[in-house]
Amino acid sequence: MSTEELLGAVGMSTMVVRAADTSVASGFNDLPVLASSAAQSLVESACSAALAEYFAPGETTFTQAISLEMSTSVPIGEEVRAHVRVIDVADSLVTFEAEITHINRTIAVAHVQRRLVDRISFMARVAAERIVSA
Repeated sequence: MSTEELLGAVGMSTMVVRAADTSVASGFNDLPVLASSAAQSLVESACSAALAEYFAPGETTFTQAISLEMSTSVPIGEEVRAHVRVIDVADSLVTFEAEITHINRTIAVAHVQRRLVDRISFMARVAAERIVSA
């Protein structure tokens, strides 16, 4: 995957807020609105969608860092969308800017860094770390 190909790549993910996606269900507070953890998952899904067509066989990414700033939230039953765009690629680190919208308003913004890895090598390293820590 080349840097030039990835810069500007976009992805989108959509969800309807369910009771399981709320702050109440996550144990954060007693508000039945979109939880920050569900919003983060939505953004990560959009990042994966943005990269999917660029992967070579055996390549994937995992989230190394994410910052999410929610300005408001939405209740159960409402649809939200995450839109992401690749803004930087350095070595194997891909950086995204993201926005979550509800109807025509922005409810959150995020920056995400995902590391490109070889799937088999990555899982072998995870398994080895598990054995060592046991």
